[in-house]
Amino acid sequence: MDRSGALAAPLATLRTTVRRFAAAWLAPAEHWCVALSGGPDSLALTAVAARLRPTTALIVDHRLQPGSAQVAATARAQALALGCVDARVLTVTVGTGGGPEAAARRARYTALQTARDGAPVLLGHTLDDQAETVLLGLGRGSGPRSLAGMRPCDPPWHRPLLAVRRALTHAACAELGVAPWSDPHNTDRRFTRARLRAEVLPLLEEVLGGGVAEALARTATALREDTAVLDALAEAARPAADVDGGALAVAALAALAGPVRRRVIRRWLLDGGAGGPSDHQIRRIDALVTDWRGQGGVAIGSALTRRRLVAARRDALLVLRSEPVGR
Repeated sequence: MDRSGALAAPLATLRTTVRRFAAAWLAPAEHWCVALSGGPDSLALTAVAARLRPTTALIVDHRLQPGSAQVAATARAQALALGCVDARVLTVTVGTGGGPEAAARRARYTALQTARDGAPVLLGHTLDDQAETVLLGLGRGSGPRSLAGMRPCDPPWHRPLLAVRRALTHAACAELGVAPWSDPHNTDRRFTRARLRAEVLPLLEEVLGGGVAEALARTATALREDTAVLDALAEAARPAADVDGGALAVAALAALAGPVRRRVIRRWLLDGGAGGPSDHQIRRIDALVTDWRGQGGVAIGSALTRRRLVAARRDALLVLRSEPVGR
């Protein structure tokens, strides 16, 4: 095979992918940021992004592993060498709430949100990451919103590589002659996603004859489209259920189709300060409308620390009250 042709394909493919994504989702010639971990996905994305627009690399040092400061410094140097106009290391402190993966994710996104200076942020999630996300949702029974996976565009977050396989970003790094960082957490069996990547998906590919990752990604796309339509219907139906004081009218809710009603309830919870209600919690609240037997309220985590929300039925209304945790 011709050497130049073989090496040109990965970067050319990524460049076309990102250029088309930008044309569809972002304003022309807009400055953007890239969340750079130093791994192959974000490193390849950084290289392509820096050739297309003025790019700032944002490197989050979670300080969870020995030598993390050096990993961040290396990523910063690589970003500048690849043509970024700026590269910043963001040092964070990771809490413990919700487990190590969730806590690190919260710390990372908070840091990126603060540092982006109003610019959109490109994330290096690939089709493989999408497939893993769908599998996680399936295993946890999280409902269609979770199975719909990651959105390509969820401002300020943008994922131009969701249709690209992870192997392509590795090949692009080889073409560039850069050495990506290999995160040991990605192969650490203590982490669920690492086991999905190393054990579950390869087994499914073997048993089902290949194409599983692509099929899971297509499933996410189909569910995301359906979810968007149902969300729009719920938005249109919400005013009829709203009551002064932030309550919802049970009679108006009961007249809605179940999927639409549960979306109205979810949006009501989020507007009231809930911190990401689960499908199970929403269905329990839905039962206050459809299967009312005098049962008590449903506790929901609050976005406020040391507080929780309780959704309860009071006569013909659903009400939401805040109370201290432990009450």
